[in-house]
Amino acid sequence: MITPDDNPPSIDWLPWARFNLHRNPFGELTQDERAELAVVEIGYLTEMLGDSRQAVQFIGQCGRGKTTRMLKLRSNLPTSSYTYIPEQPPCPAIASGNPILIDEAQRLSRSALESVLRSKCPLVFATHKDLGRSLRKHGYRVHTEHIGKGNSPKLICELLNRRIEASRLHSGDIPVLSMEDAESLVAEFGSDIRGIENSLYLRFQKSLEGGGDGEM
Repeated sequence: MITPDDNPPSIDWLPWARFNLHRNPFGELTQDERAELAVVEIGYLTEMLGDSRQAVQFIGQCGRGKTTRMLKLRSNLPTSSYTYIPEQPPCPAIASGNPILIDEAQRLSRSALESVLRSKCPLVFATHKDLGRSLRKHGYRVHTEHIGKGNSPKLICELLNRRIEASRLHSGDIPVLSMEDAESLVAEFGSDIRGIENSLYLRFQKSLEGGGDGEM
């Protein structure tokens, strides 16, 4: 009888092996992976959030990088909490933490928002709506960042290539996006990183199904 130790399985049968990848690099990531692969600077924010009366709000459209920043902060602030507010009610219980991070904060009910604002903890909101007036009314100093304006071709190129590198199978060549590729994607999708990633996911799938040779 042949045991697994006698004949270890090869991973080269994987469909993405022809690209020297173990998966489609633009498929869904875990929250931890999103935080790890983020191309964002948060050091100044973590220092800022040491103040209990400090609030940070990330304002922007879908797909621009608000959630990524939230997850990066959570991974670097061990006492923090993160709560995502779904589009449809009911509003979930807001996890306690220091700071309290709330994604899609514009969906908070009035009572839930009031409860959070009375928490006397530093707050981080990812939101489509400027909540600065309510925050200031409750004594918070507010730092606002409009997310998406900084999504340049250079940043997009670095971010996409980090995702490809994280999907590497072996040492050796892997697909790489050039600056020209990134400029073309930004011309098509603007600052919508999620739209770019979704488009590349479909292109990779099409290349795989068509028996591509590893060229992107």
